[in-house]
Order: sequence, then C-alpha cells, then structure tokens
Amino acid sequence: MTLRQDLEVRSGNKCELCASVETLSIYEIQPVTTGGGGMDGSILACQTCIPQLDHSEVTDANHWRCLNEAMWSEYSPVKVVVWRMLSRLRNEGWPKDLLEMLYMEDNDLRFAKESGDHLDESEKIIHRDINGAILQAGDSVVLVKDLKVKGSSMVAKQGTAVRRISLDHENAKYIEGKVGPTQIVIITDYVKKMTSKD
Repeated sequence: MTLRQDLEVRSGNKCELCASVETLSIYEIQPVTTGGGGMDGSILACQTCIPQLDHSEVTDANHWRCLNEAMWSEYSPVKVVVWRMLSRLRNEGWPKDLLEMLYMEDNDLRFAKESGDHLDESEKIIHRDINGAILQAGDSVVLVKDLKVKGSSMVAKQGTAVRRISLDHENAKYIEGKVGPTQIVIITDYVKKMTSKD
C-alpha cells in the first residue's frame, strides 16, 4: 500500500485533527529528519488545517477546539501536531488545560518541541536569509551558490528551489529542506527567500 492508503486506513478517511472528510492531503511533519517521514512523520489533514499548521498568522483559534478530541489519538504523529498547536494557542486559555492532560512519550515530546511553538516570541531563534529576510517554517528558498551535500557525492546547484523548509530551533544558521529526494541541512547564508514574484 502507498503512504496515502496507509494514512487513509489509519484515519478512517478523515482529517486526523478535525475529522473533516473534505480535501484531504498528506501533511509531512517538520523536520523530516526527526520524524522519519512515512507513517511516523505524517498525518492525513484537510485544507482548513494544513495552511494554519504552516502559517501561524492565519490561525483561527476556534477551529482548533477540535483538538479536544484529536489529543486522545493513539498515534504519535497526531499527538505531536496536537501538542504544537495547543502550545501555539496557549495564550487563549483553554489550550493550557488540554496541554496538562495530554500524555506524550519523551521522544514524541522532543520531536514536538522542535517546532519552537512552545517558546515565547522573545525566546525564539530568528532565521534570516542572505539578504536578512526572516525565514519561517514552510517557506521556499533558492540556493545562491553550489553546495556540496555532506556525506554524499551530490552537489545542490545554485538556483535550486527548496520548498517547505523547516527550521533548526537551536541554531539560527541552520534550516532543512529537500533537494530532489534528499533531505539536507542548509546554512542560511547560502539561501534567498522566494517571494510570490519569484
């Protein structure tokens, strides 16, 4: 079976966060290097949830009251995403109660914390591209020089687009993204953020 089919079976053909059956897609939890991809690092989610997962500025707090149900999922990837969203929304009040009830294995909690959603703005590490533009998880960037990929003979060429990056929340100079099928770590000095005009 394909990953999509496996996720459809696991979820019962519903969004694993809000239980919607409309326009479902695979959502890969960042960073892929920690989550491992596949069933352990992906969920099936709808087009209402996915944009809000990637872009906190479009978050509709009321939509996420559905996490009251999703938090009891037996599947680690679902719990990781639930924990991240509840942490991001903790200033609303009600998510704090759910966070206190949510049980997480140590490895899952470590993975969940890699998003930095539990940190206050003043504690967050800011990633900037070569021009000083702020990079956020889910952004797309372009390589501004050829980069040798550590541990392989591959060279990522200048001008290569890297989509849906994830951020290293301990080092402002590191981001992760896929070049072809390979997930790599990239230094922010060698990328330029793509805009809607690019």
